Amino acid sequence: VQLVESGGGLVQAGGSLRLSCAASGSTFNIKAMGWYRQAPGKQRELVAAITPGGGSTNYADSVKGRFTISRDNAKNTMYLQMNSLKPEDTAVYYCNAVPKMGYWGQGTQVTVSS
Repeated sequence: VQLVESGGGLVQAGGSLRLSCAASGSTFNIKAMGWYRQAPGKQRELVAAITPGGGSTNYADSVKGRFTISRDNAKNTMYLQMNSLKPEDTAVYYCNAVPKMGYWGQGTQVTVSS
């Protein structure tokens, strides 16, 4: 499965962004998927996850109540709606299966200014 992330950018604190993850391959809709992020000097962390059918989601405490993960299996696409962004959300955001499989994509940079 190849994964291509998009939708990042520069936004002021309190703003919103919507990330997209386009997946190729026929196995997307049978895998739990997640959004990960890596800030400078920090380890990559899983911030949101969603079950194959989209019926259940889970979030890191740091983003709970602000981020919403969703997926459209008909389009092989996953999304991350990010609201009330904070400077500490600044990172490169990646999508991958949960647990992670294969290679990472190029990610999409999210920068939140204070």
